[in-house]
Amino acid sequence: MSRRRRRRQTRLALMNIAAAVAIVGLAAYAIIKVQPPDYDEMTLCIDSDEAPPHTAIILDKTDEYSPDDAELIAALVRRESDRLNVGERFTLFELDARGEMDPRGRFSLCNPGRGSQVNPLFRNPELIEERYAELFEGPLEEVVADLVEPKEAPASPILEAIARLALTENFGRDVGERNLIVVSDMLQNSTIFSAYSSAPLPGPEDIAEAVEDRFGSDLRGVELEVRLIPREGRMDQQRGPLRELWEDVLDELGVDTRWRDL
Repeated sequence: MSRRRRRRQTRLALMNIAAAVAIVGLAAYAIIKVQPPDYDEMTLCIDSDEAPPHTAIILDKTDEYSPDDAELIAALVRRESDRLNVGERFTLFELDARGEMDPRGRFSLCNPGRGSQVNPLFRNPELIEERYAELFEGPLEEVVADLVEPKEAPASPILEAIARLALTENFGRDVGERNLIVVSDMLQNSTIFSAYSSAPLPGPEDIAEAVEDRFGSDLRGVELEVRLIPREGRMDQQRGPLRELWEDVLDELGVDTRWRDL
């Protein structure tokens, strides 16, 4: 064999080795990139210095609602949980019979991912779906079954509950994306203002100022969807002057709001 041919074969062998090393390196990099990140075992949230996007639902149980309403509420919760991105936090709050709300929520976990949300080349969709059902979907269904049981309370501090939520760590201003759904008749009844009062309602600027004096301005930037529970005999008020007042108050507080019937 000539020296030139040996050099050519040596160069070819080195090129093949370099190509193989590059392929192995790219494969290793790809595997690392698609590997699931570490999760917090308590919250199922991805371990990160940044708070995850957060979708929260406040269920106003200070007035009773019908069995049909209960079914609609349960369906709403399930739809919203199905829309979650992997790693997004989902919390259910109850404004209860005492007119109070636990700031920790009745349910608060991050979506660990469904089988349809993972790469089947690197993770087993069936196992991931089983994990989702056990750790997320099952506990959610248990809470939903109790949450849709109607109750009644003497006070209905809906606005205070919304404002107080923005003071919590997981729904505060440091959270980049905050989506809130309030399921309620929006018949506010507290010291800030009452839809049941015979006296003229205060102006939206005065209400917003009272809220910010008490709770600060951390509501700014929240995306709010009101799911209205219509009340017989009050629908004109709910969909007319009361809704206008709510919209003006929330606009003053920096909240982007949209309305839909339950």
